[in-house]
Amino acid sequence: MLKKWISTVIMIAFLFWNISIYQVDAESPVHSTSRIEGMLVVDVSNSMKSTDPNSISSEAMKMFIDMAALKGDKIGAIAYAGEVMREKALIKMQTEQDKKDLKDFIDTVDKYSYTDLSAGLTEAVKVLDSSHEEGYFPLIVLLADGNNELDPKKSKTLQQAEDELNKTVAGAKEKGYPIYTIGLNANGELNKDVLSNVANSTNGKFFEATSADQLPSILSEIFANHLKLKIVPVSQVVGNGDFQDIKINVPNENVLEANISLISSQPVEVKLIDPSGKELAIPSDQVVLSQSKAYSMVKLIKPVAGDWLLMVKGVPEDKIDINLIFNYDLQLKLNPLAKESYKAGESVQIDAFFEDNGTAIADQAIYKSMKATLFVEDLDKGKTEEISLTSGDKGFSGQLKLGDSSEYEVVVKAEDNSFFRETSPQRITLQKEAKAPEAVKPSETEKEKPFPWLYVVIGAVLALVAAVLAYKLIGNKPKGFSGQFVIEIKDEDTGERTNPQFRKLNVFKGKFQLHQILGLQAELAETNQIIIKPNTGDTLLLINNSNCTIEKSGRAIDAKKGQQIKKNDRLRVVLKNVNKSIYIEYIS
Repeated sequence: MLKKWISTVIMIAFLFWNISIYQVDAESPVHSTSRIEGMLVVDVSNSMKSTDPNSISSEAMKMFIDMAALKGDKIGAIAYAGEVMREKALIKMQTEQDKKDLKDFIDTVDKYSYTDLSAGLTEAVKVLDSSHEEGYFPLIVLLADGNNELDPKKSKTLQQAEDELNKTVAGAKEKGYPIYTIGLNANGELNKDVLSNVANSTNGKFFEATSADQLPSILSEIFANHLKLKIVPVSQVVGNGDFQDIKINVPNENVLEANISLISSQPVEVKLIDPSGKELAIPSDQVVLSQSKAYSMVKLIKPVAGDWLLMVKGVPEDKIDINLIFNYDLQLKLNPLAKESYKAGESVQIDAFFEDNGTAIADQAIYKSMKATLFVEDLDKGKTEEISLTSGDKGFSGQLKLGDSSEYEVVVKAEDNSFFRETSPQRITLQKEAKAPEAVKPSETEKEKPFPWLYVVIGAVLALVAAVLAYKLIGNKPKGFSGQFVIEIKDEDTGERTNPQFRKLNVFKGKFQLHQILGLQAELAETNQIIIKPNTGDTLLLINNSNCTIEKSGRAIDAKKGQQIKKNDRLRVVLKNVNKSIYIEYIS
């Protein structure tokens, strides 16, 4: 038995040694710019009735959903007032029905009392933390007036709310979650400083909307900026009751989707003629039409390159703003440099090319239509130089002549009027002048010595002895609980919540029923079939043998075989026998 245990220890040590090597040598993954994880966060407190009386914020969020790719993008929504009131976890869009379900959710959100900005943003960060996937670009879009009005019946103070907001913003910045804030200012009571700080601190952007009609175009800009796209202004049309012709140019065959937004206060009719002169049915396999009271969205799927004809019929005297955003799945890559290091004064060949789903694109038309620039930063002097690159059949190319600084960083940016892309930064290191080594007679200590096997063996034996002693001292002790639960009980009929109750878990041994920590209240007896056990690390194992529904980050989970709960996880237990919900947060 001891022999088997020692073998296991050695294997684990070897495994960790190998892992450490891979961690050092592995390259950081490159994120795709074609997929988003967007959390839409909206203030639904009573103050919004005067700030946004026509609920255009809801229309703007629905437009953002319609602009997302038909398949693959992930979008969720949070409605908050004094606390999180409604939540829809990140959904990976696969069909038009997925988008419709999320838009229907937005339409069902009511208005509530009080406002706590920190509650909405904190929950959005938690959802991104629990649902983030490699290859997606996360972002948060916040629609609010920036003001707090806390529930006086609860113990949370304005200072605590501010501290929580600052902590959440710092965490979002650290994790790379930009927060785009839209300040609603129809009634002149916007707290611009708060929303500007949230955006600027997270590499997002602040927008002020004095009129709710501005929101759709603002969200278009956010969408385009996040995916390195450009809004192409097409036209502003004044309806005359007849169809009016508008030219739409699709620049190349690499466009995945063309989003044509028509923002108007009245309904519009549209027709589409492709470059061959054929009229396309709307909707069809090639065209998706979404309409709402503030906008219409026409999405072309894999449109052919060339000049399209958009025919628009609006109500007489109604202004229709028409904008275009193309969705691409192209990445700009740098060819590997010829050498690992260079000397001062040498020239470096720079080549960049587009890649589509891992395949290099050889298309003279797309390269000729774009302007490519090499940005060279002298890391010693902190200065940046711009060099124009030439376009060819397979990409962009140019020469960089090095100065005498020790290190440079290069980035290539290519752009046209519809989108832009940048390469990942690449360092160029210059060789240092090496002095000729002096001939020195090697000393005794420098002569080759035999490998110190004796010391290695002694060290290994001591490590095993220490491991055995540690195992005997603590390995056989039963695992205990740490941390605490923050518990709130909400009456779904009235919307009232109890004050947060803090329950330390170290009073329990082995396992406990959720009913125990709820004070064995009779009306909550169905929770006696929800079991919590200690788990590895600081995690817990939750087993649900009851008929209650348990949600994590707004999504129902199947915990019959056990669900791992980590610190800062937030759960909602929906009871069946009474119309109440139990909110649980696991904290340190």
